[in-house]
Amino acid sequence: MNNMLKQILTLILLTTCLKAMAQYPEVAISNGEIQAKLYLPDTKKGFYQGTRFDWAGVISSLKFKGHEYFGEWYAMHDPKRHDAITGPVEAFDPIGYEAAAPGETFIKIGIGTIKKNKNEPYRFHGPFEVVNYGIWRVKKMKDRIIFIHELDDEKGHSYVYTKTVRLVKGKPELVLEHQLKNTGQKAINTSVFNHNFFVMDNQTTGSDFIVTLPFKIKNEPSGKKLMDFNENKMTYLRNLTKGESTMEYPTGYSGDQVKDYDFRVENKKTAAGVRITADRALSKFMYWSVPTTLSPEPFIKVDADPGKAFSWTITYQFYKTENL
Repeated sequence: MNNMLKQILTLILLTTCLKAMAQYPEVAISNGEIQAKLYLPDTKKGFYQGTRFDWAGVISSLKFKGHEYFGEWYAMHDPKRHDAITGPVEAFDPIGYEAAAPGETFIKIGIGTIKKNKNEPYRFHGPFEVVNYGIWRVKKMKDRIIFIHELDDEKGHSYVYTKTVRLVKGKPELVLEHQLKNTGQKAINTSVFNHNFFVMDNQTTGSDFIVTLPFKIKNEPSGKKLMDFNENKMTYLRNLTKGESTMEYPTGYSGDQVKDYDFRVENKKTAAGVRITADRALSKFMYWSVPTTLSPEPFIKVDADPGKAFSWTITYQFYKTENL
């Protein structure tokens, strides 16, 4: 009887999980080398409905040669939570927030027009109300997905934002191609950063990981004694435990050089590695981690005058470290 009860409970749990996974619109792409799954933007059924990160290109899984690079890193999922999201997701600084009075609106690219709640500094965790989601269009092909977000904002900030998530033919590479066309009357001046949220083979963040930067780090790590900086490498003194986190600000980059946007994350135990580069200058860099995920956070400045477009590309090269 006990075994039968366990089987029934297991079946109920499995069915519940499958239903939860199925409720979010999702698609898969592959180039033969990489298999990836992405959630689609949807104002009612979307996996992510928060107001912090761009809704385009949320990668739930990316596998290369048996290694997994992304996945859920938090305990419970809430589509409205600001950080309940996976993969190499991007966030734009708000536009028009400081000039808006409480009850008035500002915009965030890849999300829409948002209402300001209080007369206080912007806090990414909100919560905020979206009053205009704009128009989303998605084009799917075997090895890529094109996301198009069009926003017509009555205060003069309007745009067409196109983000293509593409797997390179015959190579273990993921490319994120972006174009922001300013269709409004006001200039768009903001910055965008990629949070990355690596979950590599479900390994605990700690001593098996090495993060390599393209510049010599000039400062010391924070006083928590969790990490070590040596030349251009960041390592952990031990594995992180529940409740622990790191928030580091490594310096040594110029702030206006493309070559400074070049990072590697490797795990010595599983031999999984990834290199991240871009074709725009690194303007700022931060590094955040908890036991379940680690996140190099590179920033790029985005500027587009009315009628003009700004583009940038981020490339991920996946590899096994023993092949180096």
